[in-house]
Amino acid sequence: MAIPDYQSLMLPVLKLAALGETRVPIAANEIADELGLSEDERDELLPSGKQRILHNRIHWAKFYMSKAGLVRSPKRGTFVATDEGEALLDTNPIGINVDLLRSYPAFEAFYEGDASSEETTSPTAVGKATTKATPEEQIDVAQRTINEALKADLLVRILDQTPTFFEALIVDLLLAMGYGGSHENAALRLGKSGDGGIDGIVDEDRLGLDRIYVQAKRYAVDSTIGRPAIQGFVGSLVGFGASKGVFVTTSSFSQHARDYAAGLQQRIILIDGTRLAELMIEFGVGVRVSRTVQVKRLDDDYFEAM
Repeated sequence: MAIPDYQSLMLPVLKLAALGETRVPIAANEIADELGLSEDERDELLPSGKQRILHNRIHWAKFYMSKAGLVRSPKRGTFVATDEGEALLDTNPIGINVDLLRSYPAFEAFYEGDASSEETTSPTAVGKATTKATPEEQIDVAQRTINEALKADLLVRILDQTPTFFEALIVDLLLAMGYGGSHENAALRLGKSGDGGIDGIVDEDRLGLDRIYVQAKRYAVDSTIGRPAIQGFVGSLVGFGASKGVFVTTSSFSQHARDYAAGLQQRIILIDGTRLAELMIEFGVGVRVSRTVQVKRLDDDYFEAM
């Protein structure tokens, strides 16, 4: 039989996740056995030749359900059903698809895209490809959807690492963005944790004419940093006579914290988990190119020159 599409795989994936923590390869074997897939079908690869089709579709089924809050990832490479997911299974659904997931506010917000995003000119939302979209627009939507999944994976991997690794990651990111001078100097300054509430000092330029003070907090993705933490950071900056600071976290900031930072005389930049992952992707930190797609067009100049 043909390998089911990712939406058809959502229900069996959720049922397996409800039995306890599992992984994509384990789920793939269980589902393949249940469906009676042949060895050739189990091993069938994507056109890129880099991943099995069944594994890929299970991954996307898991990802979309995670956006609806039906599954979560307790640790790297694993996933399990949430209370919401188990509640859905209690209703004995005959299937799970995107239309059903859209009944969950969190997924609807993801599917339709964030209206407050800076990318308000985008003709289509993340994860939403329409028949009216041109092939180029569909490629753009697909890339954005892939990046959304990558951002989630990055945060899971970061939280699975040590605080020392997190500090090193920030060093690598700041260097990739053009700050910090040399890696040795940046790492040395950032490694001085606990110095008056400052986790690091990074040169804004290679000569060290100006400095950026950094605080880094590796918190759970679902936690929120409030105004008091930002006030404490500002107090530390005042003690150093500093006017610029960056507060980096894997979690998020409350609106009160953002409003407070925006009204300060000091220049305070708040980088939450989503923005951190976006910057890592943009500057190539902790990620690599998996596949390059070339879109070619007719060269009118070639034909007109004849």
